[in-house]
Amino acid sequence: MNRIFSGIQPSGNLHLGNYLGAIRNWVSLQESFESIYCLVDLHALTMPQDPDELRGNVREVTAGLIAAGIDPERCIIFCQSAVPAHSELAWLLGCLTPLGWLNRMTQFKDKAGDQRDSAGLGLYAYPVLMAADILLYKATHVPVGEDQKQHLELARGIAGAFNRHYGIDFFPLPEPQIFGAATRVMSLRDGRAKMSKSDRSDYSRINLTDDAETIALKIRKARTDPDPLPGTPEGLEGRPEAANLIGIYAALAETTQKAVCAKFEGAMFSSFKSELADLAVSVLGPLGAEMKRLVSEPAYIEGVLQRGSERAAEIARHNLSQVHTVMGLMRE
Repeated sequence: MNRIFSGIQPSGNLHLGNYLGAIRNWVSLQESFESIYCLVDLHALTMPQDPDELRGNVREVTAGLIAAGIDPERCIIFCQSAVPAHSELAWLLGCLTPLGWLNRMTQFKDKAGDQRDSAGLGLYAYPVLMAADILLYKATHVPVGEDQKQHLELARGIAGAFNRHYGIDFFPLPEPQIFGAATRVMSLRDGRAKMSKSDRSDYSRINLTDDAETIALKIRKARTDPDPLPGTPEGLEGRPEAANLIGIYAALAETTQKAVCAKFEGAMFSSFKSELADLAVSVLGPLGAEMKRLVSEPAYIEGVLQRGSERAAEIARHNLSQVHTVMGLMRE
């Protein structure tokens, strides 16, 4: 069976964008892939973190994955820092990665901005660690969003460089796992900005832990425009807030924007928002309740992560040992 690897930063406060854009898709992948899902807390350290808050976020995001339907008995769910082989392989692969490749990474430029000289090495070398995360398990596929495509291409480049340098077909070149209709969820306050946990306004997003009343209130307060809903998706051009809410409805109902437009053609947003709120509550309410229940059982969450790290470490030890042999490193 092909193996999928994906990571999620434990920054807490999972929201609708995380669910529709990634987590829900991960649930479906466990049907056809050997699935490995990682809480990438080492990546999180590229930004300042409160230690206690970071540990709490790991437990909260793990609870969110399980509540969404990821089965820890069928998949491996673990914390990146619990498997030291990630860091070691990152160093080994970094020795084969030209600086020119890293200089082309746009995410570093975006995040560092005009503070590049004071940015940490971790932020610059982030893509190499991401490559190590994937290649350590010889993953064949990686689900990626738009903001990670360049990093996956780098991982493929590093894998190819390793194979060519040592004259061995060792690492597979991981393929991007593309979903039929990627859901890009935008802010409820600005349809041109991606929904984000870092937005100052809590009304810009629907958190997975929001209760039914809060979900409905946020949808009612979501920014719209005064025109009725169009009969086709083409009528959404130039109407980012309308397009966002129709896209959310389509994703939650597991249908198409075309079908949603046909259903609500001519309706005003007041009535559409009522329908959307009911749908969102029906889908997200049970998920949020289960997530809260799991967070209240930290021993269970820690047990899942412990078993997952043991399973991940077994794969990692085997593959890293082979890397040592290929590279001429001394083994015990």
